[in-house]
Amino acid sequence: MNRISHIIRRLGELFFLAVFCFCLGDQAGRLAERYPFSEQPFFFSHDASAGSPSADSALPASADGNWGLSFQQEGKPPVANATADYLKQFDAYYARQTDEKVLYLTFDAGYENGNTEAILDALKKHHAPAAFFVVGNYLQTSPELVKRMVSEGHIVGNHTFHHPDMSSISAKETFEKELTDLEALYQQVTGQPMKKYYRPPQGKYSEANLQMAKDLGYKTFFWSLAYVDWYQDKQPSHEEAFQKLLGRIHPGAVVLLHSTSKTNGEILDELLSKWEEMGYRFASLDELAGT
Repeated sequence: MNRISHIIRRLGELFFLAVFCFCLGDQAGRLAERYPFSEQPFFFSHDASAGSPSADSALPASADGNWGLSFQQEGKPPVANATADYLKQFDAYYARQTDEKVLYLTFDAGYENGNTEAILDALKKHHAPAAFFVVGNYLQTSPELVKRMVSEGHIVGNHTFHHPDMSSISAKETFEKELTDLEALYQQVTGQPMKKYYRPPQGKYSEANLQMAKDLGYKTFFWSLAYVDWYQDKQPSHEEAFQKLLGRIHPGAVVLLHSTSKTNGEILDELLSKWEEMGYRFASLDELAGT
């Protein structure tokens, strides 16, 4: 009798497991239909982007969260989790709404590992202005490279001093200190005041953060094109980089690349040439922001 009871109990457990797996598979199928792009949605954990609601779903303006994108069609702007009109009230941008083949090059610079010189050489060769969003560590360890960025006409923007999750900071004084400490160090290094262009670390933001940045005179810049280029032990191949960066380029794009990426240092000259062959021109964030 005990054996029969045991068998019945096991059959019940197996039936429950089968029902659970069926429901899980059905949910996965629904997600696959909702997100038809080859990469299922996810949020990058370090200043890059992908994944957010697809074009057939409601897209309310996002007051806080992780910056996210969903690419629906090659050569067309992605769907972002906050609209350009929503961001405009905070002097914030992620792309230019235009049919003109113009793009804006930006680099996040958390530390220096030997690739920035090649990046600067490629930008100089193509007369391409860029914006480098730096942190305190970069200014402390690589002042000469920062001076070169400035002397060659690039913007050096504020990526905060310590690169924290700024969306978790509610005190205005703490938020402001992350920006002003970097401003002070930049002026000490370059002898010039820092341009009030800000990029939230990891793309994490809140409506309160955006308003605090605006109140401090800052313009906030997200992005409309990026790829996974920051893992030092898992750098993308040249082919993978070109596939993402050529296939997803679109008019008015704000491109985010990491200056730490060996791949970016190696391909940038060729990448800029390919974008030029596609009819794109390179413009400064000043043009996007109307300053």
